[in-house]
Amino acid sequence: QLQASGGGLVQPGGSLRLSCAASSSISSRSVMGWYRQDTGKQRELVASMTFGGTTYYADSVKGRFSISRDSAKNTVYLQMNSLQPEDTAVYYCNAKYRNGRWYEYWGQGTQVTVSS
Repeated sequence: QLQASGGGLVQPGGSLRLSCAASSSISSRSVMGWYRQDTGKQRELVASMTFGGTTYYADSVKGRFSISRDSAKNTVYLQMNSLQPEDTAVYYCNAKYRNGRWYEYWGQGTQVTVSS
């Protein structure tokens, strides 16, 4: 249902853009988000965007990361700038919506490694 891509190895201060392609039936009604999980740590919400465009960012990424969505392509992006070693993690795309009950979907993780 969700296909994430765009991870890789980047030096501190560098940039990456993650992409998450979703089926139209999901993206048209969901809050789309990006989570990350580093080894031994809990998964944390990094950024999210409602279908109406309301965004949320974790304090640790404010001013550096930007979430956007291309409704025509059913794709959500996470532009990550000024990357730091502490941003190293597996990043997961997430979609959730409510239709009576909550529905939630996860993409496969994509590794982001920030290292010199």
